[in-house]
Amino acid sequence: MRMPKATMTMVIDDRDRVLMMWRHRFVIYRWVWELPGGFVDPDEDPAMTAAREVEEETGWRPRNVEPLVSVQPNVGSSDAENLLFVADGAEHVGEPTDINEAQRVDWIPLESVRDRIQKGEIIGASSQVGLLYALAFR
Repeated sequence: MRMPKATMTMVIDDRDRVLMMWRHRFVIYRWVWELPGGFVDPDEDPAMTAAREVEEETGWRPRNVEPLVSVQPNVGSSDAENLLFVADGAEHVGEPTDINEAQRVDWIPLESVRDRIQKGEIIGASSQVGLLYALAFR
């Protein structure tokens, strides 16, 4: 299986909180916290995709979007590259324009991430990679 390239962005504020979305994933029939992200449009710069997706899905415009790491969440079975980005804070610009993405958008304390992963609230591979990276190296 080959999927289009996707981005996910970890927006971290000056209070060590990360911007996340509470959403229902129908394939696994579960509610989970995820980093905002989406597919890269043809000929679009992935950093632009990262910033655009955060704003569309959360209503927050990220500042200083920088590449972090490339992840293949299901290597061996699919080509589904996820490009992770990190942003230093964000400005609230209004309600999300993509209203079907999340039931709730919230700033989650980084200190709660390990517990949320253990409880099964954060299960997406790319979200986990970004968040665990932040915990290890921030």
